[in-house]
Amino acid sequence: MIKREKLLAPLAIAVLLIAAIGFDGFYTVGEQEQAVITMFGTIVRTDTAGLYFKLPFIQRVHIVDMTTHGTGIGYDTDNKGRSTAREDESIMITSDFNFVNIDFYLEYKVSDPVAYLYNSDNPEAILRNMLLACIRSTVADYPVDEVITTAKNQIQTSVREKLTEMLAQSNIGLQCVNLTVQDAEPPTDKIIQAFKEVETARQARETMINAAKKYQSEQIPAAGAKADQIIQKAEAVKSARIAEAKGQTARFVNMYEEYKAYPLITKQRLFYEALEEILPNAKVIITDGTSQKLLPVDKF
Repeated sequence: MIKREKLLAPLAIAVLLIAAIGFDGFYTVGEQEQAVITMFGTIVRTDTAGLYFKLPFIQRVHIVDMTTHGTGIGYDTDNKGRSTAREDESIMITSDFNFVNIDFYLEYKVSDPVAYLYNSDNPEAILRNMLLACIRSTVADYPVDEVITTAKNQIQTSVREKLTEMLAQSNIGLQCVNLTVQDAEPPTDKIIQAFKEVETARQARETMINAAKKYQSEQIPAAGAKADQIIQKAEAVKSARIAEAKGQTARFVNMYEEYKAYPLITKQRLFYEALEEILPNAKVIITDGTSQKLLPVDKF
């Protein structure tokens, strides 16, 4: 009996040892996972999905989730889906020295499991800090009204490019899958109201500009037609003046020719014509200077 117990004890130990080896020696890797195998702190290999064996108690398996994860920047979400603002992350300064509350949603995943495990202590925290730095530097290039309205696509594209470049340089084993601007608004109700007033004023300005452009488009053709009319009238006056000047020149030349032929007669004729022009209503009276009776010429 004692001999039998002595045989059972080593057998039980051997069974336990085999079970322990089987339990610690085999491991599985999921479809969306990768495994990093180390031995005495040295990386041995990386495994993708499947069933594998390792040296029990010597080699260690580190499973890394390779699926895409999402996180909010500027807000936190609880288990019930309710969001809470994080002003330490969401408040940014714009190029015109205004404050804006802007939120992002980041999707990321592990690109290199070895770098993810060993190149940094907390790669997710480093990723978050990198993203905040990229957001602050990008938002600082835009005025507040563009950040809130028209520049969201440009901002998220620029931030994504900067973050991708920083992740490649830091080599922490993470990559940016997608980045979107969730919301952008002034940080307080008072600033929101002021921004709405600015928007109203800008819309009024646009309305006035459009009205002015419409008036301009209506008035320019009318002004052009009026200008053409004035030019045509001026051209007509110009032609009449030139024709008149040419006629007077010809008349003067003819008069000069007559003067050269009959100077005395021409002088007298010119004198009488001048009197007729200057004094058209004058009456010619002939007197000898002593007679009291005046005889107007037009009576004869």
